[in-house]
Amino acid sequence: MNDQEDTEKQIERVKLEIDGQPVEIEKGTTILEAARNIGVNIPTLCYLKDINEIGACRVCLVEVEGRKSLPAACIYPVEEGMKVRTNTSRVRKARKKIVEMLLSNHHRECTACIRNLNCELQNVADSLGVRNIEPTGETMRYEIHQNNPAIQRDYNKCIHCRRCESICSKIQECYVYSAQKRGFDTVIAPTFMRDLGDVACIMCGQCVIACPTASLADKENINPVWMALEDPQNHVVVQTAPSIQVTLGEEFGLPVGTKVTGKMVTALRRLGFDQVFATDFAADLTIMEEAYEFVERLEQNKLPFLTSCCPGWIKFCEHFYPQLIPYVSTCKSPMAMFGALCRHYHYQERGIPRERMISVAIMPCTAKKYEAARPEHGDGERPDIDYVLTTRELARMIRQAGIDFANLPDDEFDAPLGTYTGAGTIFGATGGVMEAALRTAWWVMNGGKEMADAPKKRTREQTVEFREIRGQSGLKLTHVMLGGRDIHVAVAHGTGNARRILDAILGGEKIDYVEIMACPGGCVGGGGQPILSGRDHKKLSLDYRHNRADALYEIDYNKHLRNSYENPTIQRIYEEYLGHPGSEVAQKLLHTHYRARGNMPNVRE
Repeated sequence: MNDQEDTEKQIERVKLEIDGQPVEIEKGTTILEAARNIGVNIPTLCYLKDINEIGACRVCLVEVEGRKSLPAACIYPVEEGMKVRTNTSRVRKARKKIVEMLLSNHHRECTACIRNLNCELQNVADSLGVRNIEPTGETMRYEIHQNNPAIQRDYNKCIHCRRCESICSKIQECYVYSAQKRGFDTVIAPTFMRDLGDVACIMCGQCVIACPTASLADKENINPVWMALEDPQNHVVVQTAPSIQVTLGEEFGLPVGTKVTGKMVTALRRLGFDQVFATDFAADLTIMEEAYEFVERLEQNKLPFLTSCCPGWIKFCEHFYPQLIPYVSTCKSPMAMFGALCRHYHYQERGIPRERMISVAIMPCTAKKYEAARPEHGDGERPDIDYVLTTRELARMIRQAGIDFANLPDDEFDAPLGTYTGAGTIFGATGGVMEAALRTAWWVMNGGKEMADAPKKRTREQTVEFREIRGQSGLKLTHVMLGGRDIHVAVAHGTGNARRILDAILGGEKIDYVEIMACPGGCVGGGGQPILSGRDHKKLSLDYRHNRADALYEIDYNKHLRNSYENPTIQRIYEEYLGHPGSEVAQKLLHTHYRARGNMPNVRE
């Protein structure tokens, strides 16, 4: 007997019937998953596969022959000979009554809601034919909590599904949410009902992605951006993060991972932005600073070296691992570097009054809103980035403007800050930051010194790649060779995975270089990305993040310039303004510092 036959023998399977259809499936599978396996849809609100399987909402009730009560399909395992009915009159009435009760204590301002037409509660109510809300009585009345720059919490729309609690505790391991109060007054909230800005929340927005309603949402900056665009005296520049070009199309019905770079640029111009730039350019700049910083620390044996591009991870480190702050790169993120260059360099080139330049960033991440508000990223009177919009916010602006996005022609980013390499693009995927930096570090440690001596371009085959650190595995540990030295590297995405790496370092394990991204999948899975729920929501999965990341690596592969030190605009800025990586000017504009925050900080501090 071979290994495959032995494995198949060990997997016990059962036969059952769902709505008259025969099913054979692995024992222990839930009724919900068995039904989905044959194309039978059972509605859910609280369920997230492998993350939140608690049967809390009861919307997935089904009828099982021989059983008096209606079990929740998401937690009830299949059994041999079981006969399940998912669409009987009794089941439909029970589901409808449950949803009516949820809606009776829900602020139903659907047409004015940020999740209108992409709300799971709304969609389930529609599919069940809920038209009248009969239960009446006392309803919750809570003020919206928004004492922070990134996320707002509306408890009046909470349905107690506990998805936010599960994603925060099981995946991110920040443990921000738990059940507060009792009975009818129960809410899922931070301790003592504090605002997210007053607890150890990293602002990653994974709870926003997981929330089935608008109980959690990003704080919109759309109106002030419209106002800035409509003022003819303003010069409004916009930067777009690398991952936006492979996620924005999903908001307009295009397949996951569709590359819409040119359409995105055209849309931004039609919205009225004066110049459209790529954060990918600033990612190239970040790579130069970070790669040289890593080589310097390597030579001085000041290791481990931890990346600093993700603001969610930085806040996580400040809250939970402050003892490791000295090992974090001092490089600002690409967004922050871009903002500093615009505020202190680009306006001079264009001859624009500094006070009339408005800087807007399109980011995949709610934590970027928090990062832009950090006092370190500004001159004390004005931030370097005036407004941050998520991918979802940009999509709303495009729809508000009546732009037919899917049929737009392609356009190019503006020069000079729209010139970038493939290395800058892969920042948006987990492992991409490290691979991009390692390409440049490899060049430096193998004799590359002056950027002016860099080859003008390499063939695809000539570019040194580090494919071993790619992929959606939550943790990646491997070795790379740089300048004849064996470098131990680690990549983690999701701060729960980051804990494994950081605890290992504190335990004495040798790891030289670490990339951490707060969101699962990296920026392609950021808390500001399109919410793939609606009628087709099945589970919170990494599948769609694979497609997005693959699209970024395809862009990289097809670029003529794939290494940051080959970017001609980067070379010119160092020659004319910055001097060299790590120079005094570079340190002032492109580097920053961090501080310990504790478990109960105050966002105003």
